[in-house]
Amino acid sequence: MVSKAHIIKCMVDDPHPPLHEYHQSGDLIIGAIASHTFIISSAISFIENPPSPLPEELAAVPKNYQHILALAFAVKEINENPQLLHNVTLGFHIYDSYFNDKWTYHATTLLIYTLGVFVPNYNCDVQTNLIGVIGGLDPPTSLQVATLVDIYKIPQVIYGPAPVMNDKTPGIPFYQILPREDSQFAGILSLLLHFRWTWIGLLTMDNDNGERFVQNVVPPFSQSGICFAFIERSQTFTVVNDINDMFNKGGKIHDKIIDSKAHVVVVYGESYVLVFLRWFPYLSGQEHITKKSKGIVWIIPAQGEFTSMVYQRTWDTEILHGSLSFTIHSKHLPGFQEFVRSRNPSSTTGDGFIKDFWQQAFGCVFPNTDAVQVDGDVCNGEEKLESLPASFFEMSMTSHSHSIYNAVYVMAHALHAMSTSSLEHSAMQNRGMQNCQGQYHWQLHRFVKGVSFNNSVGEKVSFDQNGELAAGFDIMNWIFPTNQSFHRVKVGRLDPQAPPDKVFKINEDAIRWHRGFNQAQPLSVCSESCYPGSCKKVKEGKAFCCYDCIPCPEGKISDQKDASDCHKCTDEKYPNERQDRCIPKDVSFLSYEEPLGLCLASLALSSSMITTLVLATFIKHHNTPIVKANNRDLTYTLLISLLLCFLCAFLFIGEPHMVMCLFRQSAFGIIFSLAVACVLAKTITVVLAFMATKPGSKMRKWVGKSLAICIVLSCSLLQVLICTVWLATSSPFPDVDMHSFTSEIVLECNEGSVIMFYCVLGYMGFLALVSFTVAFLARKLPGSFNEAKFITFSMFVFCSVWLSFIPSYLSTKGKYMVAVEIFSILTSSAGLLGCIFSPKCYIIVLKPELNNKEQLIRRKPQRM
Repeated sequence: MVSKAHIIKCMVDDPHPPLHEYHQSGDLIIGAIASHTFIISSAISFIENPPSPLPEELAAVPKNYQHILALAFAVKEINENPQLLHNVTLGFHIYDSYFNDKWTYHATTLLIYTLGVFVPNYNCDVQTNLIGVIGGLDPPTSLQVATLVDIYKIPQVIYGPAPVMNDKTPGIPFYQILPREDSQFAGILSLLLHFRWTWIGLLTMDNDNGERFVQNVVPPFSQSGICFAFIERSQTFTVVNDINDMFNKGGKIHDKIIDSKAHVVVVYGESYVLVFLRWFPYLSGQEHITKKSKGIVWIIPAQGEFTSMVYQRTWDTEILHGSLSFTIHSKHLPGFQEFVRSRNPSSTTGDGFIKDFWQQAFGCVFPNTDAVQVDGDVCNGEEKLESLPASFFEMSMTSHSHSIYNAVYVMAHALHAMSTSSLEHSAMQNRGMQNCQGQYHWQLHRFVKGVSFNNSVGEKVSFDQNGELAAGFDIMNWIFPTNQSFHRVKVGRLDPQAPPDKVFKINEDAIRWHRGFNQAQPLSVCSESCYPGSCKKVKEGKAFCCYDCIPCPEGKISDQKDASDCHKCTDEKYPNERQDRCIPKDVSFLSYEEPLGLCLASLALSSSMITTLVLATFIKHHNTPIVKANNRDLTYTLLISLLLCFLCAFLFIGEPHMVMCLFRQSAFGIIFSLAVACVLAKTITVVLAFMATKPGSKMRKWVGKSLAICIVLSCSLLQVLICTVWLATSSPFPDVDMHSFTSEIVLECNEGSVIMFYCVLGYMGFLALVSFTVAFLARKLPGSFNEAKFITFSMFVFCSVWLSFIPSYLSTKGKYMVAVEIFSILTSSAGLLGCIFSPKCYIIVLKPELNNKEQLIRRKPQRM
């Protein structure tokens, strides 16, 4: 074991002292890695010891100086608060990362070890009292800091996005004072979908963090219907030798953005990404000098901030007007602006940043005692920070500064919890809190994880299970009323902890768009929207957002914009003429209210009345020779059956129901068969009566009522049998036809068995054909028996009507099919009534003198 007397003092000088540092002493020290200045130098050859950067190689990002002030302001508040860290003062050590790997590692090492004892992994009997590190701003910086502080389990609170950890194990000791990025990406998606921006561009940096962004957003965005006009990766800034390559690539990116139809571009990168973005209009100026300025909506995540380098002081800001950015939800901190106004290069001690910041921000030079003459304006230290343009410096706290402010309070509250913990109380008493950091870094982690407090403006600060800030985002609209003047307007809110319907809110009316849009809401689509009545057809070889609009096929509709396909209406509805909505179908059946039904009902009623009148006439004159000569009973039966034929037409009119459907065709078939059977019986009676008049004829025994009754009953009963079989096996029933007519639902009677229906018609036709044949053969009998001629003509009409009925019935649908059948019933019945009974009625009513026996038996002279 090595004794204390043999401990070696490892005094090694730092070859490159830090260019900028800000130290404030205290019992406990918070380390911080700021990102304030770029070193624009040539590449290191490693042939000789590289020199320290020259002042002219330093290019500050003036706005980032506020990050340093936010940390100093938070420490000042904590030290003035006796309730938080009693009898313990906080100090801080701030170093610049210079946006550079080498200087970031250098600065982190300086935080862990003291100048003058710069030997990594050796303690050398020196304590720095470092209890935690805040930083960095950008993911690469945070990763480089974490690589070192992880070794010593020093808590690290970062105020930018989490870095890509590659193959490092989970549990790296940093805490993200920034809400989860996934929720921010979901908010960007909600914003795009809200404004229906489906054709967008992505602009990222060409590094691991940019690639992770692309991998995280492209799949969910594509699944939600977002297409990408381009995905461009801008080079990161390294050394001056690469500037030309960077500018050439930037010019190509600019050309692609200008030539694209996309008016929305999501920009993701490091905090200084907008410094590069503002270069774009100047990179291809000759090519686009005649082109009209294109309006673009830049969507900028919380990491992006409106910043400028010193050489961009007078550059045009029009390109960024109307941008939408996500920022961490924050409130105005009282006292911060007064603290900022009090900063002065001559009165601020320990601040190694303020001098270079002041010179570059105000474009002046502090006099050097070694210089004889000063080029440019001389800084007097009395310049006002509020006079600086917003791209250089803002008096109100920015979102990054607010995160740093909260990060300092996280450390303070964790220390406070640790100091009051019953588990650590005895250790604090024995060792003193200011000397505990070496042994208790790892123990401080659990207090940082569990920290939860309200800051000075009442905002709750706590971490979730992933070590990320449990908070939401504000959506800000960047407005540039004039060049270099700038302000943000809150136009929306993203709150992942809110109910699902309140997670995303946006106030469209508060947004000021780029002037190229003339204050109209921008469109960013590959193809114009397909209006209802049409659907999208993706163009071959193009993204699914690029399509043609084609009309919906007949019978289909689309009732929303950009429909992927047309669809059919339900059976109860049909497409309108524009095929953009479904209209309820009208219920259709042959009713008494419509003209066609009313006309047919009137015809049926009037025909029934006429038949009744004829029947009454025959009954009244039943003893007259003409009535007696034509078999009165058979005549009455025929007239009654014709009356029923006319009346059965009413079974076909009106809304179909079970009883109507069940009996209407059967009633029609039986009644018509009875009528035709009567006609057949009259025809046969006429023929037999003529034959019976011949001397010695054996037909006299067949002449009489018995034969007629037998014919009528047998023919009718056979039809009754057919109808009984029909009703017993497959009876008709009410049905709904939704497909025969586009705009109508037809209420109808389904005939059940179509074969049985045609059997009924066929049998009735067979009787009519037999009757027609017999009557036709008897048409030349002597005049005394001239009724056969009338029967022949009546059956000709009857057969003609029902032969034409079949094709007409089959070619019509719905209520018109019913109307055809009713018309056939009425016409054929009227034909029988008119042809058979009108001559007799004429004689009975108008020529009663002919109604005597002598006139009936008088024979016409035979022609030679």
